[in-house]
Amino acid sequence: MRAVRLACLLAAALALARPVGAQDAVALAPGETVVSLRWRAYDAAYNLDYDRAIDLLRAGTRRWPENASLYRSLATMAWLQILFARGSLTVDDYLGPLQKQYLAFRPPPPELTARFREYATRAVALAERQLARAPGDLDALYERGAAVGLQASYTGTIEGRMWPAFRQARRAYLDHAEVQRRDPRRKEAGLIVGTYQYVTATLSAPLRWMARFAGFTPSREQGVRNIREAAQRGSDAAIEAKFGLILILSRERRYLEALTLVNELRAAFPRNRLLTLEAGATNLRAQRPADAERDLEAGMAQLARDPRPRIAGEEALWRLKRGTARVALSRPEEARRDLSAVLAGDGRNWIKGRARVELARLDLATGDRASARRHLELARNLCVNDNDPMGAREAAELLRRTVG
Repeated sequence: MRAVRLACLLAAALALARPVGAQDAVALAPGETVVSLRWRAYDAAYNLDYDRAIDLLRAGTRRWPENASLYRSLATMAWLQILFARGSLTVDDYLGPLQKQYLAFRPPPPELTARFREYATRAVALAERQLARAPGDLDALYERGAAVGLQASYTGTIEGRMWPAFRQARRAYLDHAEVQRRDPRRKEAGLIVGTYQYVTATLSAPLRWMARFAGFTPSREQGVRNIREAAQRGSDAAIEAKFGLILILSRERRYLEALTLVNELRAAFPRNRLLTLEAGATNLRAQRPADAERDLEAGMAQLARDPRPRIAGEEALWRLKRGTARVALSRPEEARRDLSAVLAGDGRNWIKGRARVELARLDLATGDRASARRHLELARNLCVNDNDPMGAREAAELLRRTVG
């Protein structure tokens, strides 16, 4: 179950979404293909132009009503809309020990749930219909595995049901492992295969044995290798694989490698301000606060100019990161302004908890132990209540070491 949850979180770390209510008003060119259409749609989505992305995909289903990949892409958009509204899109959300993240959230809007299920079910059914006609069709096998893998991610991240997610994940893994076996050139199949190879390798010995019995092949090295190959140019899953690698490399504390990928994606999708946020956060993890502040300053200017919807608590997250960088740079007045704004505004409890940890550092630097204690005690509770064990542990440790 822990393996499934982490795999779902890896998928969630790729997530960016769009607001509800877009109008479907796209006319496709006569020479448009499914491949070119999906690339245009995902290019729009990765640039945060979600209305455009969904309109393109819906127009595609009118021209190619039997194409499973278009329905799978639309299901992905519905799932991502929910993640967008929750604000659980950054690597920070998924670096700690595996938690039942869904417990901190309200149920998703029924219309989005219905939309996801409709499109995902349609994608699976179309792929299976093609496999019934042509059992050797690797495109159809790949599409079935990809659609079922998406269902596993939704079941785990949105519904929090781990056993059903495990069964779906196993089916997706076996489909894509078969695609790899029959045609090693299909590098895109390595994303799902590599993800589950990696996550099952992180489990305890008894759970790894159970994973092997279920058909998985645990291996950190092979998992990362598969995902790297899926990230190659020309792979259907290249961009998703890069996002997955960013999360894995961050979990492995290989921050500079992760930063290289973040910057590659920033160059490819310049209208995606959240990639600039991730660059700043990754620089912080790499203990490069000056570089982090530079990225965050640029990103916050971009945010101020961007009229598009924001993720839940987005401004608070930007200010937390910039305030943290300024604490590390010994600029207490500027840092305190950012961190106090986090507490005064809207934001997730874990964001406010981590802001209080940084405020406690400022207090300790001036000798105000009583204020530091108050901040740290509140921080610990806020982080615990919002499924942030790393933040809670940091607050508790700082409280123990410096305040007593």
